[in-house]
Amino acid sequence: MGKEPPHHSPDHLQEAAETWVGGSWLRNRGLDPDPLSPPPPHTCMYRLSPPTKCGSCGPGYATPLEAMKGPREEIVYLPCIYRNTGIEAPDYLATVDVDPKSPQYCQVIHRLPVPNLKDELHHSGWNTCSSCYGDSSKARSKLVLPCLISSRVYVVDVGTEPRAPKLHKVIEPEDIHAKCGLGYLHTSHCLASGEVMISTLGDPKGNGKGGFVLLDGETFEVKGTWEKPGGAAPLGYDFWYQPRHNVMISTEWAAPNVLREGFNPADVEAGLYGSHLYVWDWQRHEIVQTLPLQDGLIPLEIRFLHNPAAAQGFVGCALSSNIQRFFKNEGGTWSAEKVIQVPPKKVKGWILPEMPGLITDILLSLDDRFLYFSNWLHGDLRQYDISDPQKPRLTGQLFLGGSIVKGGPVQVLEDQELKSQPEPLVVKGKRVAGGPQMIQLSLDGKRLYVTTSLYSAWDKQFYPDLIREGSVMLQVDVDTVKGGLKLNPNFLVDFGKEPLGPALAHELRYPGGDCSSDIWL
Repeated sequence: MGKEPPHHSPDHLQEAAETWVGGSWLRNRGLDPDPLSPPPPHTCMYRLSPPTKCGSCGPGYATPLEAMKGPREEIVYLPCIYRNTGIEAPDYLATVDVDPKSPQYCQVIHRLPVPNLKDELHHSGWNTCSSCYGDSSKARSKLVLPCLISSRVYVVDVGTEPRAPKLHKVIEPEDIHAKCGLGYLHTSHCLASGEVMISTLGDPKGNGKGGFVLLDGETFEVKGTWEKPGGAAPLGYDFWYQPRHNVMISTEWAAPNVLREGFNPADVEAGLYGSHLYVWDWQRHEIVQTLPLQDGLIPLEIRFLHNPAAAQGFVGCALSSNIQRFFKNEGGTWSAEKVIQVPPKKVKGWILPEMPGLITDILLSLDDRFLYFSNWLHGDLRQYDISDPQKPRLTGQLFLGGSIVKGGPVQVLEDQELKSQPEPLVVKGKRVAGGPQMIQLSLDGKRLYVTTSLYSAWDKQFYPDLIREGSVMLQVDVDTVKGGLKLNPNFLVDFGKEPLGPALAHELRYPGGDCSSDIWL
């Protein structure tokens, strides 16, 4: 597979971030600055000045380690979905108070409904982030909400009144269809150019098409596609970029027409679900390598190490329930290897005789020490020490609901990991429906927030009680010294009690950025 690149310690990360020789730029050279190189085109400056002394810095933080010193989160934003619940109401953005000192702790303090029905709000991103830390003209003031099903984009003003966001702009699907030939939007990342880039799952008709929509970061006008004409991947989902290595890597789920109404096992047999990574040349905007994953079915969330000099990261493969490490070879090509496998459980009373864990979300702590992921079907949340990225070590595991709880319809016949089925989870008198799904880590790495909804059509299929009871938001305390996870029994946001009826809450964002939305250059 080629020589393994060195894993840089947090000390190296700090050293790399602070290296500055005669006003030089760090670009595509690992840890070595080049004093003669001009800045990469359309790239915000990465300055030496520590943020504690920076009087005119832009959004975010100078380095991931500086971000860990940021203030504790006080509110979080998360989309709440009504599509497929039987409730004829628009999705909305919820603002939740997570400040233990607040009288409104654990409460939804604001709801911003969008103007349309059945959009399927899903993931979100920012107008700008730490990639523009050196540009004092930039401010993280708009939350970008692409819609998975309707292909709209809602731009929300969170800067004017962070505790009461308001709608700033709506980009209609016809605009995206006409200018990009794309639809079914997923991940939104801010770029150092000041633009916003959104990945897609398909074309306007629901066929597979893994392209990228570019928005102007100030006006939010649709500029066109990021990739060259005709250069989209066959399928799409998530992406992450690393300018120092002139690379972006994207993942794939399935064509919208395949997954939109639910999961059909026959579609897996027919090869309609993704199993590849796509390696893109960041400057040329084109695919340079298609990387098949051995035993890597449905690669979803992808995370490079936060250290911008690192040439490796991890991707969670949902259906095959494994974590694959991808890395750059000495010759400049990329490879992947499986480093964690969650074994399936032989069961009775489920749609298949074997139940996968279904890894649906993964996160890396900002110091690149811990990897977290959720097994949505089995119901457990896991923490691994990745100090050696080739050999992750399990350091924490917590069951938060799931399909195999005692007393449920599923009987486990054979289990390679557990001696008995876990107990149902009850928090503050509420029995938790569904399983752990979207996760978000506090900047200091000490608190992990969890929601339980995956995608409304799949929620309805796999967890009917989630539709009836609504999803929840939980908080887990993290041991960042030895490793370990412990549920906070006093934290519960029950979206089953929303004013218009039970809602499905999805991805979490902090106003100041977090470890899955910020990319450092």
